[in-house]
Amino acid sequence: MPLFEYSCADCGRLTEFLVRSGDAPQHPACEGCGSQRTGRRLSRVRRGRTDADVAAESTGEAVDDPRLLGRWVEHRFEQYGMEIPDQAREVIDAAREGELPGPVDDL
Repeated sequence: MPLFEYSCADCGRLTEFLVRSGDAPQHPACEGCGSQRTGRRLSRVRRGRTDADVAAESTGEAVDDPRLLGRWVEHRFEQYGMEIPDQAREVIDAAREGELPGPVDDL
């Protein structure tokens, strides 16, 4: 179900309107002042980045995305047949959430 934005010609407020069927009203009422003088706005679309996007964007020179760093560390532990220590797991999980890790003491 698409979500449309309308701007009010009277008060300037943006109103979001969820369209549940193919027939959207031409001018839904403004949530701010109730005016019917609304016009549809072009909304921004956001697309999340996948792991493949992150890997494709990596230059190999520096890790600029913490998710890529976490995946790389997991891969290295798997490659060497080692179990990931708890402290390393915490750093990897934080990286997957978007935090760049600080220094890690004695893994």
